[in-house]
Amino acid sequence: MTATIGDTAIPALGFGTWTLKGDDCAELVEQALRTGYRSIDTAAKYGNEEAVGAGLKASGVGRDEMFVTTKVWWTDLAPAALERSAEASLKRLDLDHVDLLLIHWPNPRIALKDTVEALNTVLRRGLTRHIGLANFTTGLMRQALAFSEAPLICNQVEYHPYLDQRKVHDACRAAGIAMVSYCPLYRGGPLFEERAVIEAATRHGRTPAQIVLRWHVQQDGVGAIPRTSRRERLAENAQIFDFSLSEAEMATIGALRTQNQRLCDFDFAPDWDRP
Repeated sequence: MTATIGDTAIPALGFGTWTLKGDDCAELVEQALRTGYRSIDTAAKYGNEEAVGAGLKASGVGRDEMFVTTKVWWTDLAPAALERSAEASLKRLDLDHVDLLLIHWPNPRIALKDTVEALNTVLRRGLTRHIGLANFTTGLMRQALAFSEAPLICNQVEYHPYLDQRKVHDACRAAGIAMVSYCPLYRGGPLFEERAVIEAATRHGRTPAQIVLRWHVQQDGVGAIPRTSRRERLAENAQIFDFSLSEAEMATIGALRTQNQRLCDFDFAPDWDRP
C-alpha cells in the first residue's frame, strides 16, 4: 500500500478511527499498521488520540514510515485556540509532529483568513509536516487556498457512490490537491446490495467493499480512509491495488450518485455544493 494520491504525500488508502475508543482503538490501529496500512486518521473531537498514539507505538512501525493525520475542531479555529489544539493533540498522540493537520469543519463565526494564517504558523513551528482542509465547499476552499502561504494538500470530505461530489472533486483537481473520502463505504448496507457493485464483485472475484474502495482510489486525485471495528476487514479493505475496474464499471457505480445521500450533515455544516 505505497500508492499515494496524485503528487501528494498522502497514502491512497488509510485507516479511519472515527467512533473507535480505548483498547479496541489502540489494537485496531496497531493491527492496521502491521497489516500494511501507513496512513492513520484521527481528530481531537474523536476523543481517541491517546489510544491511537498507543497503537502507533505498539505496532513497531517506524515513525518515518507512518502518515498520521489529526484535525482541529470547528470551535477551536481562532488563532490561539488552534495552536493550543495542535499542541494538545501532539501530547495525546505522544508525537512531536503529525504529518497532516486539518481544519475539521469551517466556522463562519471566525475569520477564515485568521484560521488559515494560524494553520500556517503551526506548520512553521514544525508541529505538522503538511496542512489541509476537511468539509470545505468549493467556495470556501478557494478562499482558504488564497489565504494560505503554504500549500494546502487536501480537502477531506464525505464521499461514496451515493453522494455527488463532482464539483468538489473538480475543484480539488484544478487546485492540484487531493480529495480524501471519509465514509467511503456508506457504512455498507444497501450500497453493497446495488447491482452495479454486486456484478463487479462477481466479475473480479472480490467483495463489495473492495469494489467500492477500488472505485475511490481509481479516480484521479482521490483517496479513502475506511473505518472498521472488525480486524478481519483490515486486510480485506487493503487488497484493492492488484486489480482495476473497467471504465463501464466505474461509470455504472458512479451513476448511483443521483441518490445524493449524505450521512454527515450537522447543524454547523456549511451550505453544501449542489449537483
